[in-house]
Amino acid sequence: MAASLRLHSVNVVGEAPDKFMAENLFRSLEPEAVLIDLQFSGEAAIVLLQKLRNVNPALGIVITTSCPDLRLFGLMEKNIPPGSKIILKRSISDLSVITGALAQSVISATDGSKMNWINMHTSIHKEDFITVLNELTDIQIETLRLVAQGLSNSEIAKVRFVSEKSVEQIVARIAQHLSITPDRRRNLRVVLAGEYFKWLGAPRH
Repeated sequence: MAASLRLHSVNVVGEAPDKFMAENLFRSLEPEAVLIDLQFSGEAAIVLLQKLRNVNPALGIVITTSCPDLRLFGLMEKNIPPGSKIILKRSISDLSVITGALAQSVISATDGSKMNWINMHTSIHKEDFITVLNELTDIQIETLRLVAQGLSNSEIAKVRFVSEKSVEQIVARIAQHLSITPDRRRNLRVVLAGEYFKWLGAPRH
């Protein structure tokens, strides 16, 4: 990505493989904007961005992700620094989407804008962007995350301070929303975990 952006006349002042190096480079190089991928960092990436924005309130922020619903990372809109631009990877038709978002993010960092998706429906169908995940409530998404983490219904009940029966009902509704039919040959929780990681953008084998 960095090499490609340089070819598009973007002055890439540094690259960081982890949040510790990113923070050190940020303080020494003082970039105008940062580009970060949520794929392997999730919540930790947002904590880092909030920290960087506190240091520089005018910092432009561009986030790329393969996931069309940030709730799967445990994130809500209020967690994202204001003015951030979020790009769904499959909507990127060419690098001008990234370069344009970087320029826009610097402007929107200080103008009071909320975070927003760079919506490139010219390269993907609108119905692909608005997914079945939108039908799931915040509680259902959080329960799906906990199932994918391997927690049992009783453990989820303790985390969410609800009854185990309530968790069972939520899990059943999630399966129904995702069109997963009961099948004795397959473990429902394993199938749900597979769905979770599919939407998160994990590679399928």
